[in-house]
Amino acid sequence: MLYVLLLVFSGSALGFLAMHNLISRKNVDLSKRANAILSGPAPDIRERELSEPLSKRMLKPLVHRVALHTSRWLPSEKEALLAKKIEMAGRPGGFGPREFTALKFIVTVSSICMMLLLETLFTLPRQKWLLLTVLAGVAGWYLPGFYLRQKILERKSEVEKTLPDILDLLTVSVEAGMGFDGALLKVVDKGKGILAGEFLQVLHHCKMGKPRREALRDMAERMGVDDLSTFTGSVIQAEQLGLGLGNVLRLQSEQMRQKRRQRAEESAMKAPVKMMIPMVLFIFPTIFVVLLGPAVINILNAFSK
Repeated sequence: MLYVLLLVFSGSALGFLAMHNLISRKNVDLSKRANAILSGPAPDIRERELSEPLSKRMLKPLVHRVALHTSRWLPSEKEALLAKKIEMAGRPGGFGPREFTALKFIVTVSSICMMLLLETLFTLPRQKWLLLTVLAGVAGWYLPGFYLRQKILERKSEVEKTLPDILDLLTVSVEAGMGFDGALLKVVDKGKGILAGEFLQVLHHCKMGKPRREALRDMAERMGVDDLSTFTGSVIQAEQLGLGLGNVLRLQSEQMRQKRRQRAEESAMKAPVKMMIPMVLFIFPTIFVVLLGPAVINILNAFSK
C-alpha cells in the first residue's frame, strides 16, 4: 500500500512539474520582443508554430478540442470569475477560462486512467483501489486551480517587491524632464519582469486611443495588487487636479519602500513561530533520545536485576 501511494504521488508530482514547465516557459526579454514586433518583419506562422516544443503543440489542440465540448457546462458567472483569476495569474499558457476548464478535465481523466493502469499491476482490494481512484480524480481536478492560485501569489509578491524600484526609475525620469509616457517607455526598456510587461501593455492601449487613466485602471484591476492600485489612483488623481507628477511619484516611492520594509519585518517576526513546528516534530525528539536514551537504559537495567 505504501509503495502504491508513493508511486501515485510521484506520478502526480511529475505531471504537475511537466505542466508547470510547459506553461511557464515564457522567460523572454520584453524590450527585445517589442523591438522585433515594431521594427522587424512579421514572422512566419508555420515557423513560429514549429519552434514551439512538441508537448505544447500536442497539448494545445487537445485542450481546444475538449473546450468545445466542456464550454456548455461552464456558467457565465463562473467563467467571468475564472477569467479574472487567469488575468491575475498572467494568462499562463495563453489559456482562457474555457481552455482552463478543459485542462482540468484532462488532468482529472488522466489521473483516473493512471490509477486504473496501476490497478492491473498491483493486487489490492477493490475498495482500496476505488478510494484511491476517487482521491486521484479529486486531486487532478483541484491541481490546476492550486497552480493558478500559486501563480497569482507569485505575481503579487514580485510586483510588491519590484514596485518601489520601478517608482524610483519613474521619479528620476519625470524629474529629468520626461513625460509620463516617456518614463513608462524608459521603464520598459530598462526594466524586466511583470511590471515592465504591464506598462508595455498600457503604452500599447494608449497608442490605440484608450485614455491613459482607463489603461492604468485596467492594469490595476488586472493585477489585483493593492500597492499598484494605490499608485495608479494617485497618478490619475494628480493628472485630474493638475498636481506635480514628480512629487506624487516620489511620495509613492517612499510609501511603497516603507511598506516593503514592513512586510520584510513581518516575515522575520513570523519565522520563529514557523520554526517551532519542525523543531517540535523532528529536532526535539532526537535530542530527547540522545540525552535520555542512556539514562532510560541504565534505569531499566537497574530494575531488571
